[in-house]
Amino acid sequence: MIGTGSGPPTFAHPCRLTIYVCDSAMHHHKPLCDVIVRRAHEAGLSGATVLRGIEGFGRSGDVHTTRILDISDHLPVAVMIVDDEARLRDFVHLNDDCIHGRLVTLEPLEIYDSSTAGESEPPTAGR
Repeated sequence: MIGTGSGPPTFAHPCRLTIYVCDSAMHHHKPLCDVIVRRAHEAGLSGATVLRGIEGFGRSGDVHTTRILDISDHLPVAVMIVDDEARLRDFVHLNDDCIHGRLVTLEPLEIYDSSTAGESEPPTAGR
């Protein structure tokens, strides 16, 4: 993180790390998503969010859903962490023990700072 102020944090290369797990995944008898969030917090990363899906499928090809007549186990969960690219890459390598074999993505971000809205003209398509 480069700096903080009244607006959102500033990063040299802002990225979003997303780790896809299922809600029943455990690591040493604790929910995996909880372990990942706790470790991200302990690492001093900017923030983490856990989103629970209502339906999905993965490598097995089995569709898991929350529909009333279906048993809702193995639902998709996405743990999303936003910080600088280098810090996120380090986090992945340091936590391979709990995320090895999971789908992990790293995407560049453009962070919108509403505190500076209107200071400059937004880009227009076709210019």
